[in-house]
Amino acid sequence: MLTERQQLILRLVVDDYIRSAEPVGSRTISKRMEAHLSPATIRNEMSDLEEMGYLEQPHTSAGRIPSQKGYRFYVDHLLQPSFLSPREIAQIRRLFRERLDAMEHVVKQTAGILSTLTNYTAFVLGPMGEEAKLRHIQVVPLGEWAAVAILVTDSGHVEKKTVILPDPADLAEIQQLVDLLNDRLVGASISELKEKLEQQIGLELRRHVDRYERVLNLIDELTAPTEEWVYVGGTTKILEQPEFRDLEKLKPLLVMLEDANGVAQLVGPPMRQGVQVRIGYENELSAAQECSVATATYRIHGGQVGIIGVVGPTRMEYGRVIGVLHYLSHVLTDLFNRGGL
Repeated sequence: MLTERQQLILRLVVDDYIRSAEPVGSRTISKRMEAHLSPATIRNEMSDLEEMGYLEQPHTSAGRIPSQKGYRFYVDHLLQPSFLSPREIAQIRRLFRERLDAMEHVVKQTAGILSTLTNYTAFVLGPMGEEAKLRHIQVVPLGEWAAVAILVTDSGHVEKKTVILPDPADLAEIQQLVDLLNDRLVGASISELKEKLEQQIGLELRRHVDRYERVLNLIDELTAPTEEWVYVGGTTKILEQPEFRDLEKLKPLLVMLEDANGVAQLVGPPMRQGVQVRIGYENELSAAQECSVATATYRIHGGQVGIIGVVGPTRMEYGRVIGVLHYLSHVLTDLFNRGGL
């Protein structure tokens, strides 16, 4: 275990390196310490921290920088999460006062505001699709022979499919069918829709065989397995970090962030509630092993779990990121469970 002095020096090195992205020398630490210690004494402590694997020296004549082990100790033992300002909280609350029928828009905006508040690339990953519950179905005619079928879940996800109608569209019949589905199926999980359809309105629809087959086909279309849905905000912010000036080195990470399943693999299954931080090689995907990934969960009706997160350099401003993720995850959970702030 590190001594109190070593912990203080490590914290000051990490804090300074996060701000400057430049190796930190003993004189810099000496000026920042309340208790006076000579640069020589601090240099010896920093040398010991390097031997223990908490600091690294990129060049023999330069100061030290934190290692991934040093960042891990900092996050677990030395970090003081920061709090959002009243102004930032007011801005977030204004965003989330939007109507629930615009939920997918709100979730999409969350990625943008998370990126703005942290100054890193951010993402919002939706809950697993089959456990989402039906919120409503809508069918919008596109002339006589086609229509757009829209399914909205309680997680805010919107699934749209264009369907070809076997007969010229009868608007009254279509609306009657949609009303029946919404009346009987709202609240059922996506995985249960076909079973609920059979149990609750199958007999009524079988009186009109063509209509019954049409509804089954529609439900099949709308509930077919799809990739994870994810929104990414501030992708270019990662280019602003000096660690990622080598674009060839950064390319695999950018490709992964453009793919919903790639982001899902990056975060993995949530292991616990609260904010989780994976540093460097703690990330299983090689594209993210020079990054830190911080995530938090949000819940829908106490059950389904979605994830919000931030990707940045290991020189991440952890206190700020953890504070923002903690607050936003609670805001999203409140919004999904109580319908507003």
